Amino acid sequence: MISRHATPSPSAAVLRRYESLQVGLDLIDQGFTLIDDNLCLIAWNKTFLRLFDFPQALIYVGSQFEDLLRFNFDRGEYGAGDPEAYIQGRIEIAKAFVPHTFERVRPNGTVLQVHGIPIPGLGFVTLYSDVTAQRRAEQLIREQNAMLESRVAELSAINAQLREALHDKEVIASSLHRSEAQMRLITDSMPALIAYSDHERNYRYINRGYRDWFGLDPATPQDVSARSFLGVDTYTRIRPNVMRALRGEAVTFEYEVLTLGERLRIVRTTLIPEFAADQSVAGCFELTFDITHERRSHELLVQAQKMAALGQLTGGLAHDFNNILAVILGNLSALGEQPAARSLVSEYIAPAMDAARSGSKLIQSLLTFARKQPLEARVIDVNTLIATIEPLLRRTLPDAIQLNAVISETPAIAPIDPQQLQNTLLNLVFNARDAIDGPGEITVRCSVSRLDEAHASQLNLRVGDYVCIEVQDDGCGMDGATIARVFEPFFTTKTPGRGTGLGLAMAYGFAHQSGGTIHISSEPGLGTLVTLWLPTLAEPTHEPATPEPQALEPNASSAACLALLVDDDPGVRQTIRRMLVALGYSVIEAESGTEAIQILDQTPHVQLLLSDIVMPGGVDGRQVARHARARGDIPKIVLMSGYAPDADQLPKVLLLHKPFTKAELEAALQLGDS
Repeated sequence: MISRHATPSPSAAVLRRYESLQVGLDLIDQGFTLIDDNLCLIAWNKTFLRLFDFPQALIYVGSQFEDLLRFNFDRGEYGAGDPEAYIQGRIEIAKAFVPHTFERVRPNGTVLQVHGIPIPGLGFVTLYSDVTAQRRAEQLIREQNAMLESRVAELSAINAQLREALHDKEVIASSLHRSEAQMRLITDSMPALIAYSDHERNYRYINRGYRDWFGLDPATPQDVSARSFLGVDTYTRIRPNVMRALRGEAVTFEYEVLTLGERLRIVRTTLIPEFAADQSVAGCFELTFDITHERRSHELLVQAQKMAALGQLTGGLAHDFNNILAVILGNLSALGEQPAARSLVSEYIAPAMDAARSGSKLIQSLLTFARKQPLEARVIDVNTLIATIEPLLRRTLPDAIQLNAVISETPAIAPIDPQQLQNTLLNLVFNARDAIDGPGEITVRCSVSRLDEAHASQLNLRVGDYVCIEVQDDGCGMDGATIARVFEPFFTTKTPGRGTGLGLAMAYGFAHQSGGTIHISSEPGLGTLVTLWLPTLAEPTHEPATPEPQALEPNASSAACLALLVDDDPGVRQTIRRMLVALGYSVIEAESGTEAIQILDQTPHVQLLLSDIVMPGGVDGRQVARHARARGDIPKIVLMSGYAPDADQLPKVLLLHKPFTKAELEAALQLGDS
């Protein structure tokens, strides 16, 4: 009988280690099972029982895989069908012992990911992960969380083997050797770094992951120094967590580390202390997972949600602001036409109208960010567009800044709005220019690149070919806090008067509305690289030319024309009514789409329908326009709006953007027809 305070034998120490591993295994939120080559259960953890709600009496060493299948089928886990045929089919697949990964949905809605790994000469390890929450999240983090949340698996059967071999030292030694080999085979198969260190922080075991990440030899863990392979700075940051674990506290923490090839990874490490018989800490088990993709995907998701919220707010405000500007601009225009006010036009009225137009342009910029501005997409060669505007770009730069345009020989064909792309490139070059103090260099590159699954997932794009446009400068650069806010409207680091803070916001809106994205890489003092990714086409397509609208002859008897004006804003209706009356129309007003349809159904001889698009009450301007078109006897149908959401769903009628003057309205009415 060994005294409690006596030095434990090697076999007892190993037994305690495996018991501790089992404790750690039960703490993991991932289910684990091991079956042998006879499809008998020989190891599991508590999470496995919880995930499947198995009764304790059904789970024991030697449980038949077939019995578990039958129990699940009887309680409706696999749906309807022939139970014997289903069970035999699953058994045949299991006997093949091939790696597999699949997901299944339990009747209670829980989604489980099942990952099977064959262990030659031993059996089959299966990991069960509850991925319900991940499957409801964005696609970009769906397949990673289960792996990243996994924990080390260990075989409880090893303990049984050791207990059975206690009577013979030779059998014990042989069993320990086999168990160590089996444990190494298992841990080397895990997508994680697994290690064990003693209470003096000396490594006693490391798995193959350390060789793959840092080039360390798993056969000589005693030569491994965490300070050396992590670096002094990184080790200093994580050392307090290591000391907490050595005081008996299980800890989990995240940090950045450089691996082979200077690859920066974001990792999550869990330290689980091992206790000796006297409850002192004998050492620590270490589990480290690469969460780089998860973290970056989460950052992209948060950024996208923030920008979507800002865009929704911007789009909602644009309509109201443009209504306000429409009243201001319309009344100023009408005032300027009064004989008594002609002396005030140049000094007072014209500057006010220019200010109102500037406000309208500002709203259009915000709508571009909010992805509410309709794009006029055409299939173009981006190389050609860059070559065309290169002289313009050069003229915007001082002599001390050199502009390089690097264009590939391969055509970069993309279905985009060329004017919006030109504006975006101008804004990016302006930003690069302002970031350079003195002599410098700006490079604009265009190429066609293919995004693989990993890179596309990081950018939240689909796998495929994209036009890649890069604008790089050697200016002052930006820190992480600035990059996190750089796409927000009105956020700028420039001095007052040198920018509105809308350039990058517009670029962001244009890129995402075009089906692509924009990405910024920058460090203080090292310049900035802005990359636009835009969907490409294999070759240009020839679209049929859109016929220009034919201008209508002015109606000599316009005084007899009846117009239906529809807008929910009384001030806007009053302003536009005055314009229509001045143009010779008799005007009927409606304050909602529902009222407008009622008037159309009851009023003959309506010659013009002029309707706002966005209106409360459930019936918008598009529905009014379709109703008027179906009537078939209204010559002119024109829609107007402070912004045009879902422009591709608008009826084929003329769209007039608020605010507008009487002259602009008159020009639109000459083009508006049914």
